[in-house]
Amino acid sequence: MVTKFKNYLAKTNLAKNTITSYVWTVQYFLNHYEDVNKKNLLAYKGYLVENFKPQTVNLRLQGINKYLEFARQEKLKVKFVKVQQKNFLENVISDADYKFLKTCLKTDGYDEWYFIIWFMAATGARVSELLHIKAEHVHVGHLDLYSKGGKIRRLYIPKNLRIEATKWLKEKGFISGYIFLNRFGERITTRGIAQQLKHFAEKYGMNKEVVYPHSFRHRFAKNFLDRFNDLALLADLMGHESIETTRIYLRRTASEQQKIVDKVVNW
Repeated sequence: MVTKFKNYLAKTNLAKNTITSYVWTVQYFLNHYEDVNKKNLLAYKGYLVENFKPQTVNLRLQGINKYLEFARQEKLKVKFVKVQQKNFLENVISDADYKFLKTCLKTDGYDEWYFIIWFMAATGARVSELLHIKAEHVHVGHLDLYSKGGKIRRLYIPKNLRIEATKWLKEKGFISGYIFLNRFGERITTRGIAQQLKHFAEKYGMNKEVVYPHSFRHRFAKNFLDRFNDLALLADLMGHESIETTRIYLRRTASEQQKIVDKVVNW
């Protein structure tokens, strides 16, 4: 049944990682609960709520609900838990720290990593999208990405990054193909990027909590709104389905809120 479910998902536009997550969730449920019934589904939901964050709970429940659709048991679908949105952004690298890290990597000759974080922070690319960038895209200044719903989103590479990256690729003799490769000449993995960023955070005495791939996408959004206050355009650039998702970037980070309170509140 699980194999059939996997084949069913493969025919959809879901990302590979999402399919893996859904299949794992369903396999776990079927291994731990004898029957697919309301009582067992609610017991599983209770287990998730006690042990995981709301976002993770909902991801698991999404997988279960997809399976119930597949098994034509929609009536058993489980309701998601409410995610309380915070009124501040957490764990976003500051502009100063981003520039500091870039400078350190450049100075110490880690050119590839210098460009990895620059591309993420200057394009707003998700780390999985970063891996699709080819030398050809750098030359034309953009690449087109296809979202889950079949929509096209254009990822723009700004002029100053384009110029410097072109020089770097020329020095390496890269005329075409993917630009971010590991030592075996294969495309670097998202996990490899995350691990290496933690290593650099430690090396340069930075807060490891803010040095992770998605943090640079957050930095792109914050910097963009600071310089060009157009939320609708930012939503398009980031590939958000709803402008409500983008609205979080109008909020301050926790450290920014602290600085303002420290400065303003003197009574």
